[in-house]
Amino acid sequence: MERAKPFSISKGQVWEAYKRVKANQGAAGVDGQTINEFEVDLSNNLYKLWNRMASGSYQAPAVKRVEIPKDNGGVRPLGIPTVSDRIAQMVVKQAVEPDLDRHFHEDSYGYRPGKSAHEAIERARERCWKYDWVLDLDIKGFFDNIPHDLLMRALQHHVKEKWVLLYVERWLKAPVQMPDGSIEKRNKGTPQGGVISPLLANLFLHYAFDKWMERNYPCTPFERYADDGICHCKTMEEAKRLKEALETRFKECGLELNQEKTSIVYCRDINRKGEHSDTSFDFLGYTFRPRCSKNRWGKYFVNFSPAMSNKAGKAIRKEIRSWNLCQRSEKTLEDLARMFNAKIRGWINYYGAYYKSQMYSTLRQIDRKLVLWATRKYKNLRGHKRRASHMLRRISVQQRELFAHWPLLYCQG
Repeated sequence: MERAKPFSISKGQVWEAYKRVKANQGAAGVDGQTINEFEVDLSNNLYKLWNRMASGSYQAPAVKRVEIPKDNGGVRPLGIPTVSDRIAQMVVKQAVEPDLDRHFHEDSYGYRPGKSAHEAIERARERCWKYDWVLDLDIKGFFDNIPHDLLMRALQHHVKEKWVLLYVERWLKAPVQMPDGSIEKRNKGTPQGGVISPLLANLFLHYAFDKWMERNYPCTPFERYADDGICHCKTMEEAKRLKEALETRFKECGLELNQEKTSIVYCRDINRKGEHSDTSFDFLGYTFRPRCSKNRWGKYFVNFSPAMSNKAGKAIRKEIRSWNLCQRSEKTLEDLARMFNAKIRGWINYYGAYYKSQMYSTLRQIDRKLVLWATRKYKNLRGHKRRASHMLRRISVQQRELFAHWPLLYCQG
């Protein structure tokens, strides 16, 4: 007869966590094991994981550090746990998230069930019309600098299950395997990329920022998506005072504002005539700035609104180039549509929520690459890009639904 385990973690919890991790996929961690390899001996691997977690003997392995290049020449560090560790983290996340989430601020939108980036963008748009100034916040190296003691204190305030506190503390202290293979100890931060990290980050900023704002600046609304936040102020002086106060507040919480990226922005529109050095800011892949809009009577006016950012457009064009369409002459047009429509549709659904026309030039990059594909595939089109372009245009009219972006670009065709 199997002895009772110290911690009441069921096999069903581990199974549900595994299904969530499988759906999310993800790269291999320090042990090099992929999800497919984990599934070769699935029942045994899940049993061993459950046994260790329920007995209290589960130890968090090192996290694999991967550095993602950024447009400004820097890198974004991501931490990739092993497959089994991702499942273990998902067990904890699913156990505590429902209770934690109900305490979070209504204007915290990142990585929360029932919340979305589009909600944050819409709320920001509405408030930019009501408030003249925005304080655009950037926290320097947020995920890598969260103080463990403050985070655990916040968690202990809400969570009483000893096994949750035990494993979260072990994950926070888990070492990091650097890209060169060396192992580094960690005494602060939670790896960006871990399953449990977004929930812990939201919990930390709930007390470090959300509740503090609610208590000290109840008339200053904000939107926060993980560590990306903006505050709406009535005057520039108010924005300056808030920035100074937040510098002090974050320092108390072991964090630091990025002075180069934190800015005070004037939301200039048809009724706001003054000038300021900053009249735009980026938030969740959208650039908010003065734009020419048309009202219901057909008259044009200046409106402070969001549209896909240049940075997002640049990233999309880079990915389109990585498809190497002109090298895929063995594929049919239908093949290419099946291969890439999901990605194209995702871009349109996200960045097309406001000012779709901002996307057009970026989406036309796909057709330019398809023209090159046609000149490689068909002998009679080699060296004739204009003829290939006309051919593609005819197809886009006849089979408008073939590519996800064609109805958007050629709706008048």
